[in-house]
Amino acid sequence: MHNINDLPGALAQIRRALKPDGLFVAALFGGATLTELRDSFAQGEIATTGGISPRVAPMADVRELGGLLQRAGFALPVADVERTTVRYRDFFTLVRDLRAMGETNALSSRKGFLSRATLAAALEHYREHYADENGKLIATFEIIYLLGWAPDESQQKPLKPGSAKMRLADALGVKEQKL
Repeated sequence: MHNINDLPGALAQIRRALKPDGLFVAALFGGATLTELRDSFAQGEIATTGGISPRVAPMADVRELGGLLQRAGFALPVADVERTTVRYRDFFTLVRDLRAMGETNALSSRKGFLSRATLAAALEHYREHYADENGKLIATFEIIYLLGWAPDESQQKPLKPGSAKMRLADALGVKEQKL
């Protein structure tokens, strides 16, 4: 879903396709995915060409996706995030995994092929800034989980603000702290 060109429209169509009280569940890559790779390509291109081309497709963050669920008309929307750090022996192992997942750059707006000089500068930046103590390259993957229901009269309704009979701090057994 992170590669859908019209994500708001797709979510709205999915919501309309669900029967009342039907559940939608999705998992997709989020905006913090491959931040190390994005930064390294940007720094490599700046160093060799003086500009930047999108080498990794942009992805939405968890707040944006939660808002899109609401906008599409889902009831009781939930958006949650999990970040996973993977360590790679070398850059080409990372690229092989991305190709196996079908996650190479599908952007039509990118500049042509990557020059050897730009790739070398990007690899050097990656090694200098995103390698662990053993020399393995770090790659972050952010997976965003989305849940939402098609509206139905049988679903629970939120209470009116101020209608609580107990303070949250008392329910949690903690002392309230002023912000």
